[in-house]
Amino acid sequence: MAVAGYALSPIDLIPDFIPILGLLDDIIIVPLGIMLVVWLIPPEIMAEHRASATAAQQRPVSRAAAAVIVSIWVMCIVLAGWLAWRYWRGFMAA
Repeated sequence: MAVAGYALSPIDLIPDFIPILGLLDDIIIVPLGIMLVVWLIPPEIMAEHRASATAAQQRPVSRAAAAVIVSIWVMCIVLAGWLAWRYWRGFMAA
């Protein structure tokens, strides 16, 4: 919980606007925290969840569902572009 909280928190040990050091603390602390969490998980639980992840990868993939989702995203992008064009066209005409 602490690693996830630190990674998602807007408050850092070293603020991100400080060159190099601001991002370096995230690059070091978050992976070390993840390694610590993985190390603390009992091996039998890790093996159980790795087996379930492997089984989940072997499920069939629906290309039709992927096409529908991509189509929805494309339509949203086109709609946003059309609305922006209408806005800027009206703004420039005034």
